[in-house]
Amino acid sequence: MLGELYSAALTAPAFNWLCSPAITELETAVLDWLAHMMNLPACFLSDGQGGGVIQGTASEAIVTVMIAARERAVNAAYQGFEGEEREEQMAKARGRLIALGTEESHSSTFKAAKIAGVRYRAIPVRMEDDLALTGAGLQAVLDECRQKGLEPFYLTTTLGTTGTCATDRFDEVKEIKKHYPLLWIHVDAAYAGAALICEEYQHLSASFDEFDSFDMNMHKWLLVNFDASCLFVKRRLDLTSALSITSPIFHNQFSSSGLVTDYRDWQIPLGRRFRSLKVWFVLRTYGVAGLRSHVRKGIKLGETFHSLVRSRQDLFRVLTPPAFALTVLTVKSTNDRDRPQMDEVPMLEMSGGLIKGEGKEQDQENEITREVFEKINAGGQVYLTSTILKGVYAIRVVSANELADEEHIQTAFEVLVATTEIVQEERRAQTRQVVNDVGRG
Repeated sequence: MLGELYSAALTAPAFNWLCSPAITELETAVLDWLAHMMNLPACFLSDGQGGGVIQGTASEAIVTVMIAARERAVNAAYQGFEGEEREEQMAKARGRLIALGTEESHSSTFKAAKIAGVRYRAIPVRMEDDLALTGAGLQAVLDECRQKGLEPFYLTTTLGTTGTCATDRFDEVKEIKKHYPLLWIHVDAAYAGAALICEEYQHLSASFDEFDSFDMNMHKWLLVNFDASCLFVKRRLDLTSALSITSPIFHNQFSSSGLVTDYRDWQIPLGRRFRSLKVWFVLRTYGVAGLRSHVRKGIKLGETFHSLVRSRQDLFRVLTPPAFALTVLTVKSTNDRDRPQMDEVPMLEMSGGLIKGEGKEQDQENEITREVFEKINAGGQVYLTSTILKGVYAIRVVSANELADEEHIQTAFEVLVATTEIVQEERRAQTRQVVNDVGRG
């Protein structure tokens, strides 16, 4: 917050290096620090062809890189044309472009495609794969697009999906990327990317050297106040070629020399705030060790909550394996106490995310889970979020708050249990009343 106050006092537009060299240089420096902390491949560092830039949100970052991917694809396809003919051919080419995400990708990818004026396709994912994108799933959709005369040019992969914090199979995607050099692959790690500062998670970035961009939000789990979305690109020229518009009013000897960074060419807006200062304050205040401790604490609290949920298998079922401190659960219906935990169901028994033959039972479970969720949030003591996964209504519980501790987790669980028992008893009473009415009839 102190960094935000200082930056607000300066009110520098910071759209190019000349406006404030210090603002530009600090942003470059702190993002290189962050890249080293997360063990990102060297291609994302500023001393090579890549580098980082602070965007407002992960959604903004996706729009930005999708525009860059679109222009890269179109320009590469029509290098032999000139003038108006080139413009005409490029316009036709844009009509064949299609951006890809998955069924679990954040909605910002679909929104970015609408803004970019291109088609969008969501790749199906399966519960058997923990809702992660696989190489086989990606290849099938790429082949299908090509058969229809469409040109896939962009793909959002995810480290920590919104619904369940699933992680896509980056190693499998990397192998496919080798055969599609113009397919821009972006890693959306808005929330879970913070875990990469911990050594035990850094293996997840091993495949990123073949990808084009990576983004994570420091304002979600790394103690920086909103907004601070950190975007890294493998080749900064892809961004600047697509987004640089040179007006005479911006001309200066430093920009013309090509030796300085003008961040206006790395984003959609022109002006920008001094957001790197608050990042600098947090990094200098907590240090790498302090931030790692914070992330690990959140993961431990998530594991604690997961174990509490598993201790009441008469009431709850864990829907997917816990990940990055997130637990996703459903409430069992009153006549459905013996169904297994869905994260323990053998893969062959799964069909479209549901256990075979349980359509009616699943509808009942969805109803009671929704009712429990709405009652808890209406009560105001704790606040939960929900999602729908392959037709299953689920409750999401996660805490990345620095002040949260085991007492808060225990309280949240007690509220969940108490509310569930009340709802289940109300439903049993309703059933008994219906039976009695039928008997009297």
